[in-house]
Amino acid sequence: MQSSANRIAIEGKDIVKDFRIGDTTTKVLKGVSLKVLQGEFVSIMGQSGSGKSTLLYILGGLDTPTGGSVHINGTDISQWGDEKMSKIRRQKIGFVFQFYNLIPNLNVEENIMLPLLLDGKKMKDHKKQLNHILNIVGLSDRRKHTPRELSGGQQQRVAIARALITNPEILFADEPTGNLDSQTGAEIMSLLQEINQKSGQTIVMVTHSPEAAKCSSRVITVMDGMIA
Repeated sequence: MQSSANRIAIEGKDIVKDFRIGDTTTKVLKGVSLKVLQGEFVSIMGQSGSGKSTLLYILGGLDTPTGGSVHINGTDISQWGDEKMSKIRRQKIGFVFQFYNLIPNLNVEENIMLPLLLDGKKMKDHKKQLNHILNIVGLSDRRKHTPRELSGGQQQRVAIARALITNPEILFADEPTGNLDSQTGAEIMSLLQEINQKSGQTIVMVTHSPEAAKCSSRVITVMDGMIA
């Protein structure tokens, strides 16, 4: 689903990323530029070592570029400090990772609400929002379960719900089906596609799976640190 105004949600300009170990410098990204419009669902694909995950982390503010810049809604975030960037990640950006990253001793509700609780907000003030998101991800009947009582697919649904609870402007997903069997992975991709199409949520996803990429509206291929 693409915004009718064609507004740019995120833009990378000439992104360069070098990693230095001792006297050896490895160039991971070599001047990558891209734009993602509001409401788009974009997949970033590439072979292992192509730089696709590094690109995602830089776009989402989890890593800083060696050169170039990243703009979210027109604002350059590449030079922001840790404290400011951490606040933006909690309030404006959602992340979904391959390995869920749930807190084992918290139940489903508490894991989902964690970003709001970290911002000093109270759970009781967001019950309606929580109920809505639990319904979207199909976990209303699992709200009091802990992660160890859930399947892998259910845990990933919790992670998606946690990423959505702050109503983020952009949802970043790094190999969201990489730890799931094919059927469960297809269900997770169908969920992400539904979230994109029904709410217009902007999604940027890294995947190695052509099947997963089919659920997106556009595919960007990264090869040897550049857009192919």
